[in-house]
Amino acid sequence: MSKIDYQTLLDNALKSVVKDALVHAQFNGLGDGTHFYITFKTRAPGVVLPDFLRIRYPDIMTIVLQYSYNNLHVSDKEFGVQLTFDGRPFFIRVPFSALIEFKDPSVDFMLSFHPQGGPAADNDMELPLDDKSESVSDTGRIVSLDEFRRNKNK
Repeated sequence: MSKIDYQTLLDNALKSVVKDALVHAQFNGLGDGTHFYITFKTRAPGVVLPDFLRIRYPDIMTIVLQYSYNNLHVSDKEFGVQLTFDGRPFFIRVPFSALIEFKDPSVDFMLSFHPQGGPAADNDMELPLDDKSESVSDTGRIVSLDEFRRNKNK
């Protein structure tokens, strides 16, 4: 008989509080100084983050939802939001399983989580490529860029 994992049960229940708060913000916005600090594991499975941010924050990252965020979308398992980094908008996606901490300093509220370890996420910004190995023949020949340019200019 296996033991009941109360920590996981508690984390899942508290993540539903975060989800409900984000759903409220999605439909009603944030008002009267309300703002969220959300800390998550950047390499957790399912996290979508631009490469330069994953390099800058290789383990954990905290985002702030307050004034300048757009397109907040919340589902049962994750949320996505458009934030501005280095003056440019980027869409990020964070599964609730990647959460470490959620804070709303306007009401002195904080939740901490214990994310489960898992395989590191690769670059989720890349689209999967179709396997076309059957239709493309591989001659094993390597063509240098200079040779390609010479042949093109002939």
